[in-house]
Amino acid sequence: MSNKPTNLSSGEAILEQPKKWHTLAIYKLYLYCACCLVFALQVPNSIWDPEYRTFTLTLGILGVWRYLWWLTHVIRSEIYQHKRFPQIRERAQSAWDSGWRPAHLHFMMTTFLERRDTTEKVLQSICAEVRSTGIKATLWLGSGDIYDERIIIQYLRQHASELPLELVIIRQNLPGKRMAIGLVLRAMCRRNIGRDDIIVFMDGDAIFAPGIISKCTPLFAVDPELQAVTTDEEVICFGPQWIQTWLSMRFSQRRIAMQSHALSNKVLTLTGRMSVFRANHLTRYEFIRMLEADHLNHWLWGDFRFLSGDDKSTWYYMLLQDAKLLYVPDALVYTVEEISGSGFERMTQNFRRWSGNMLRNGSRALQLGPAKIGFFIWWCVLDQRIAMWTMLVSPIVALSVTLMINTDYLLSYILWIAVSRMALALFLYRYSRQIYISFPVILYLNQLLNACVKVYCMFRLSKQRWTNRGDQAAGFTESFDERFRNWCASYVTSFWVAVLFLCVFLYTEILTAPSWFALVSLVN
Repeated sequence: MSNKPTNLSSGEAILEQPKKWHTLAIYKLYLYCACCLVFALQVPNSIWDPEYRTFTLTLGILGVWRYLWWLTHVIRSEIYQHKRFPQIRERAQSAWDSGWRPAHLHFMMTTFLERRDTTEKVLQSICAEVRSTGIKATLWLGSGDIYDERIIIQYLRQHASELPLELVIIRQNLPGKRMAIGLVLRAMCRRNIGRDDIIVFMDGDAIFAPGIISKCTPLFAVDPELQAVTTDEEVICFGPQWIQTWLSMRFSQRRIAMQSHALSNKVLTLTGRMSVFRANHLTRYEFIRMLEADHLNHWLWGDFRFLSGDDKSTWYYMLLQDAKLLYVPDALVYTVEEISGSGFERMTQNFRRWSGNMLRNGSRALQLGPAKIGFFIWWCVLDQRIAMWTMLVSPIVALSVTLMINTDYLLSYILWIAVSRMALALFLYRYSRQIYISFPVILYLNQLLNACVKVYCMFRLSKQRWTNRGDQAAGFTESFDERFRNWCASYVTSFWVAVLFLCVFLYTEILTAPSWFALVSLVN
């Protein structure tokens, strides 16, 4: 994957990234390991102290379980990347080389007040694909503002007049990305597009790497059961360097997970930034209405509509149809992240949005059962909900032992985190495009913050905020009913967090449960 995007701020090509395992990266890795070794030799080792055996066993059992699950994903990912997908690619490439082309290609793009240079680079990548493939195409623009429309019209007039590319603009009359997509799909239905036409769902900040169409579309030709694919993704970040590093780490995790899931002919999300669909399901009324008005009925928050997470709605619909879904590791799209203001605040907002979308859709996906969606995918969805609690156990144990028994234990725990997260980072380096020595620290903080945000969101599923498309928000009214529900959510959250602390304290014998005889004596 050597394709490089353009530098959006200067219009110049981004320089070729240095070789991943260059001398400086190896030096930093050796330095990190040396520091861990010195730390281990100099700091008192409290982990194997018989007095703390229960605590260590608790952390060890959880660690072995989580790392074996991680290893399972890595092994499945390698099987998919090196054995399963090459076979798929060979058949698809053979079809493409023999002259197969889709009858028509549809780009369904939504955008809202996007930067001009970003929009132009997106259009440049679309035009390059149409030019190289020669496929007749239509760009369906779900627009929320005339500002974007003018930029797109002007660019296509100047650079795409000779291409078989038609522009159709659908101005939305209701706010939100979901309504924009729904209006575009309804317009497609009026055109009577073919059942096997290919529809590319994309955001207005998704830049195609060269060859993405030739790599994705023939997959549908060689597999009539295939209904949707999602591609590899890389980020171009305008903001703090640590945000770029954090996103790079997350995309490395994404590559492992996506390939592992795809081995079961399913994925856990059809990424909204860029996914490719067969038109068969997308022109159905049920699909369009789910995108426009997807909702959930919650015991505390009642019936509420989803704000973001259109990619999760399309995914859930495909699960209902038992559709075959794949991940395409050799097709790449670059997405643009522009961070203004506090990077930490933006990261937290993203976590809340992603976690909320996962929790809202994960609960109903679990109800479909393993027989409907396959045991492995069903267990992956269940594991997402379990992991947010188990991730909190180790810091609770470490801090409790440190505060109540021995401060040396915290140093041993820090060493354990440094070594164990580096072991995981070594796998991530296999899937990342650059080596960041900060991966172990960012990985741990990412896991911890993600778990905390998920626990918080679990009981506040109706509260949604999306900084894109006009900073939309839902579930933040100040009515008495809303304040009462917020109080209930806070109470339930506090209750379950307290239960978690109590279970950990009792299991590790930091606290000892009173005997029945002691309780009877107290009553008498």
